[in-house]
Amino acid sequence: MADPARVGFIGLGKMGWPMAHNLAAAGFPLVVRDADRQRQERFADEHACIAAETAPAFADASLVVTMLPDDKVVKQALVDWDGGVAGALAPGAVVIDMSSSNPEGTKALGELLSPQRIALLDAPVSGGVTRAAAGTLTLMIGGDDEEAIARAQPVLAVLGERLFRTGPLGSGHAMKALNNFVGGTTYAIVVEALAVGDRFGLDPQTMIDVMNASTGRSFNTEDVVKNHVLTGAYATGFALELMAKDVGIAAGMAEMSDVDAPLCSLSSRRWAEALDDLGFGADHSEAHKHWWATRLDRGAKAAG
Repeated sequence: MADPARVGFIGLGKMGWPMAHNLAAAGFPLVVRDADRQRQERFADEHACIAAETAPAFADASLVVTMLPDDKVVKQALVDWDGGVAGALAPGAVVIDMSSSNPEGTKALGELLSPQRIALLDAPVSGGVTRAAAGTLTLMIGGDDEEAIARAQPVLAVLGERLFRTGPLGSGHAMKALNNFVGGTTYAIVVEALAVGDRFGLDPQTMIDVMNASTGRSFNTEDVVKNHVLTGAYATGFALELMAKDVGIAAGMAEMSDVDAPLCSLSSRRWAEALDDLGFGADHSEAHKHWWATRLDRGAKAAG
């Protein structure tokens, strides 16, 4: 059996580190890159792989995964940094952008890479750091090159448990943004209901218990609000800035599509306001601190 092909991995943050670790554990030889030089070197030392000091270090990679903040940073890594990683790749290489990117930016990048005969796929993820470490992420896979998708399958199978083929290039990122629009807006609805209920003497924990036994049940009632808001833990691992970005992407998609989606634009504005107030270091579950002056933290005080 042939040895696994070398894989490039760009972006060793909260999600990227465990994902790259899983690829190394599965036997894929890696070359890694991160804006934090010390983090890059530490990963390379711990996993006996190559730390890319220059773009040509990726020359032997037949597939490159990016796990970065957005499509602008992805383009910077692939096209601009040290002449661009894409410029070092051999024709026929495959790039998988697993970041939460704007689908329009992804399609534009695909057009840039096409003359170099480099296939671009988008495969954003859902599941958070815990599932990234377990290799059980949900992947949303978009792309125009079926052969490239087939070649990427062994890597995708290591990183995710549920793989959904969403359509052409950009469709994966569109799906990710719309999923987070639904999740983010549901969170806002739940904590708004708790704030109103508080004024009527309803206990937040009782409200969540009722919702979880009724039609109001959602991931937010079962996990985010129950385990992070009411307890004051605020440790979902998903940053407020990322939620605000993704809901903003969804709102832009709705506007571009000329779809009447008032909740989308309202939700985007609310998340942007929370980010402006709470800052980039906040967990997304902290957003209610900006939106409503409630007593939702009383459960945390009681627990303490």
